[in-house]
Amino acid sequence: MIASTTIAICLMLLPGQAVDKAVQLKERSIHSTFEELSHAADRAREENRDDDAIRLYKQALTRRPDWEQGLWSLGSLLYQKEQYAAARDIFREFMTQRPDAGPGWALLGISEFQTRQYPRALDHLQRAMAVGMGDRQELTQSVFYFAVVLLTRFDHYDDAMDMLVRMIPNSQIPLLTEPAGLAGLRLPLLPSEIREDRRQLVDLAGEAVVLSQTKHYEDAETKFQQLVSSYPNEPGVHFLYGAYLMPLHPEDGIREMQRELQISPSHVLARVRLSEQYLAWQKPDDALSLAEDAIKLEPKRASPHMLAGEALVAKSDLAGGIRELQIARDLDPPNSRVHWDLMRAYISAGRSEDAQREKQQIEQLNRPESESSSTREVKPE
Repeated sequence: MIASTTIAICLMLLPGQAVDKAVQLKERSIHSTFEELSHAADRAREENRDDDAIRLYKQALTRRPDWEQGLWSLGSLLYQKEQYAAARDIFREFMTQRPDAGPGWALLGISEFQTRQYPRALDHLQRAMAVGMGDRQELTQSVFYFAVVLLTRFDHYDDAMDMLVRMIPNSQIPLLTEPAGLAGLRLPLLPSEIREDRRQLVDLAGEAVVLSQTKHYEDAETKFQQLVSSYPNEPGVHFLYGAYLMPLHPEDGIREMQRELQISPSHVLARVRLSEQYLAWQKPDDALSLAEDAIKLEPKRASPHMLAGEALVAKSDLAGGIRELQIARDLDPPNSRVHWDLMRAYISAGRSEDAQREKQQIEQLNRPESESSSTREVKPE
């Protein structure tokens, strides 16, 4: 189970107090001092007497509730024993004292996931990524996994796919198959919620995505072909295959996107991908038509406004193009492509001050401290 694999690392994050000499204690005495109980708890933990350690940490914490090391050790032991509700409560108390502890946010978020408090879990997993977990690779991968699963569950498929791409080189590939399939097919489900009759669909899609991202293109092509032939009328299948084909074989990619629109007439991203390809082929009229349709379907998505703006500028309608690009910028401020588009459009329109402002925004986005796409917060809807 992925949650339990991180514990060996976690228990060492905040080392226990050193025991200078053997201490003989009457562990069950109600008159034990905090010092006696804390030493006994640490000793029990070091000797792998987990149940004794948990009981002793609880007793010590009744005497000193703000004992940071005790909270961490108790929470970690409860987490290890898969007592997630109890671990969650302890980690919440711990985080009030150590909001700078990325591993604490990580274990809190995973514990909340296990107790089905999904919005809180996503928030705290994102805090773990924002604060950082040092060189604890296994814990980091666990946090990314659960964040991907929850981003997909809350319909944030693009963010989930971006995170998956970063995970793949350092992860156990079979573990990513289901999350990749769900995100690729844009199904707002947890892996545990996949129906048995849909599992082959998700697995095929996930295997194809992972193979394509690991540059096993021949194997990926085989999986995609199997996916399309097995599920020719399934929403999302032709879009996923078309997205794979577009940079390699644009004509074939367009065919798949058009097929997706026949199956899913309201598919916004299929229109976005087609619009982008028509722009690359210098067909601004076709690109604009698709972008405008996408805007009608989803007016608060930035990419259709950006593509409509680029198409209008290409048609020499600077005023209309700038208007659409400004909407895209306001909807997605971190998108540097929109700022570049606006800067060039402002220059063409003779608006030098506005162009300079966009240039400054581009420079700010390119600074290292602004490269925050992996920790960009996405609130569940």
